[in-house]
Amino acid sequence: MDGGEMQQASSTGIDAPACAFATIRSHGASVARSHAYDWLALLLLVAVEVLLNAIEPFHRFVGAGMMTDLRYPLKSNTVPVWAVPVIAVIGPMIIFVVIYIRRRNVYDLHHAILGILFSVLITGVLTDAIKDAVGRPRPNFFWRCFPDGIAVYDNITTGVICHGEASVIKEGHKSFPSGHTSWSFAGLGFLSWYLAGKITVFDRRGHVAKLCVVILPLLVAAMIAISRVDDYWHHWQDVFTGGIIGSVVASVCYLQFFPPPSDEKGLWPHAHLRYVTEREDASRTRRANELINNSSNVGATTAVIPWEGRTGANTSGTLDAMEAGRR
Repeated sequence: MDGGEMQQASSTGIDAPACAFATIRSHGASVARSHAYDWLALLLLVAVEVLLNAIEPFHRFVGAGMMTDLRYPLKSNTVPVWAVPVIAVIGPMIIFVVIYIRRRNVYDLHHAILGILFSVLITGVLTDAIKDAVGRPRPNFFWRCFPDGIAVYDNITTGVICHGEASVIKEGHKSFPSGHTSWSFAGLGFLSWYLAGKITVFDRRGHVAKLCVVILPLLVAAMIAISRVDDYWHHWQDVFTGGIIGSVVASVCYLQFFPPPSDEKGLWPHAHLRYVTEREDASRTRRANELINNSSNVGATTAVIPWEGRTGANTSGTLDAMEAGRR
């Protein structure tokens, strides 16, 4: 096959080898269009997330007798809010792009990005919905409610009468569960699943070093979670629950797009496996049609030979009759 034939084969996607990968240039637009509703669902999740952060959370009763566990100092975040999506979303996406550059599989790149976005956004919606519904005060609630240190309580209910900044008090009623933790485990947990599939960590060959690669993202997520307790922004129950939410959602979202890493075909997403199967079926169909056409041509050529023989025989007979007449 010369260069022109190879270019034509790659453009049609039929004559190319069945194992060839789909790239952004050849299949990127079609893959994105086939998941248009998924991208619209992501936009809807973003809108819900914005709404949940805008509404006022439930203000759970906080009395004077409860302040012992809510009087921890109001510190700044060790891990800023903006750093969480950078670490848990953008960081993994860079790894996805690097793997695409090396392997050129648009299905893997698209589904990895779509999967991690679903993971963090679904986790964010669940986390913020629970935050707003529960309204648990943070460990540093006292200083949010009374920034000058002068506590004021209702004479009858002993409930707090806050005189701090409204936005700070609002944030003080969003302790359960931890958003930093859930987002971190949603994004980095998805990355851990992804790496487990790419390096075939469950190939039964006993390479413990592969486990270290898989555990590393989870360790980063755990350290972010611990920082929330150290900063007195969350109780340990908030962090524990946030980790469970993020891990479960990450697992579900990964398995929605990829086979389990322990599967013998766990390297690539389900869509890529379907793509390869369709190409192989098309290749087999093409070869079968070529065989049928070749057989038909051979049969037609063979059928002409007896006809020519019979024609020659008839002609010879006619000539003999004419010669006999002359005699």
